[in-house]
Amino acid sequence: MLQYPSIDPVAIAVGPVQVHWYGLMYVIGLIAAWWLGRRRASRIGLSHDDIGDLIFYGALGIIVGGRVGYVLVYGFEQWLANPMWLFKIWEGGMSFHGGLVGVLAAAWLFARKHRLAFFQLTDFIAPLVPIGLGAGRIGNFINHELPGRVSDVPWAMVWPPMMGLGAEPRHPSALYEFALEGIVMFIILWWFSSRPRQRGMTSGLFLLLYGVFRFAVEFVRQPDPQLGFIAFDWLTMGQLLSLPMIAVGLILMAWARNQPVDDASKVVTS
Repeated sequence: MLQYPSIDPVAIAVGPVQVHWYGLMYVIGLIAAWWLGRRRASRIGLSHDDIGDLIFYGALGIIVGGRVGYVLVYGFEQWLANPMWLFKIWEGGMSFHGGLVGVLAAAWLFARKHRLAFFQLTDFIAPLVPIGLGAGRIGNFINHELPGRVSDVPWAMVWPPMMGLGAEPRHPSALYEFALEGIVMFIILWWFSSRPRQRGMTSGLFLLLYGVFRFAVEFVRQPDPQLGFIAFDWLTMGQLLSLPMIAVGLILMAWARNQPVDDASKVVTS
């Protein structure tokens, strides 16, 4: 068994100003998406400046959607007791599913502004997302969030005493999610989208992969203490929210088989 590494959640402190690792992880994810997006911008007729605007739209969607989604689904009672808690993002507490809704709304607005088909844009965005997801999970790990269930695997870790979890070693579930949602998803989606695909296919694959990976990791991740198991003594909120993603991903991929191929050499803006 391993001891949980002691990492100060504050990366930089200058007087009263503190920069948290959790926030830096989002910055890393956005910079990576900006850099990768610039490499493929010409595929859908966007300029490098347009990519900067797209990242700005996406950042707003992630922050607003992710935080509001977390508060409504995982911390509604805490928010009622302290409404200002909604704005304490540096303490952690962002919902991927809420962030996804926020990004989709932002993508819809951006697509309308630039006269792009919605799925043409989401196919472009999908491979840019996983690095940010992986970085966010590292932020969770540094913040001592997302503890795993008790385990005797050699890499199980004992959480810090202040977490109130006891001395039993647990799965480092945040690192599992970093590997699957960050590294594996990026490799698959970047490779898959490297050649022209039917419109909507890459978006569907993104939803399918994330839903499957998240559903699987939830089996070794401690259920949220304020919610516990939702049903059958094993189904968690994360799994419940991932099931529609899996279904929509499969349906979207089936639908995309009859859609036009977005050829990089022939920009389509219908």
